[in-house]
Amino acid sequence: MKGIRKFSKALAIAVGLAAGPVIGAPVQAETLTIGAAYSLKAAFQEVVPMFESEFGASVKVVYGSSQTLRREVEAGSPVDVLLSAVDDLEKLHKKGLTLNGGPEVYAQTSLVFVMSAASQAMPISFHEMSSERRTRVAIGAYENSAAGPITARALRAVDPSYKDRFRLISATHHDEVINMIRKGEAEVGLVYRVDAINNSGQVRIIDETPGGTYTPVRFGQAVVWTCRDEARAAAEQFSDFFKSARIQKLLLKYGFEPATAFEGAVAGRRTGP
Repeated sequence: MKGIRKFSKALAIAVGLAAGPVIGAPVQAETLTIGAAYSLKAAFQEVVPMFESEFGASVKVVYGSSQTLRREVEAGSPVDVLLSAVDDLEKLHKKGLTLNGGPEVYAQTSLVFVMSAASQAMPISFHEMSSERRTRVAIGAYENSAAGPITARALRAVDPSYKDRFRLISATHHDEVINMIRKGEAEVGLVYRVDAINNSGQVRIIDETPGGTYTPVRFGQAVVWTCRDEARAAAEQFSDFFKSARIQKLLLKYGFEPATAFEGAVAGRRTGP
């Protein structure tokens, strides 16, 4: 009788294995963790659900400034794919911390001068700002924001003594710059064009070339060294998906420019000398 019970139990296990997973305990798809620059937040509201639906994947997005995300990856933060300013991805690549070669550029934007959409002040170009009073200008912090260096170059182009001319207020990213302008903590600001467009009407662009010339800021993607083995296939799928023609077209809707648009295509939009 004891032997019969053992046989019945073994048979039940064998039948269960053959039948597959037990109903009510579905197999969970591996979650893909993506580190993304704040500038992608609006576009990702549409892109991520598309990827999850088509590939049956689960995606977790961690937003941050490009420099902050790069430092977190360097420190071993669990990120599978990083989408940020190309300069930061190239720093990772030089350290051997990317898995699929150098960064793949997918789009670009530029730096613009903005003010509150609710302001009654007369819009002027960045070059025309009066030096009689120290205007409060919100900018991305040099040490925390990928926009920091390009902002400093634009300010120097206007006036090498810009630190005396303006009252600079630092922010960790452009969402914070826009929020400062909205709350009246700053009168104007320098942000990426894509961020100025996707801000729910809080600011308006008043100068497309604050440094006098159009300067591209490139965005790229890379599978990084912290990508887990079990997520590598999904990471590669997302990388291919994101650089597909339809996603490139979708990014245009959110204010990004094609990576090849730098020379000439935006020339008609230039307003600086």
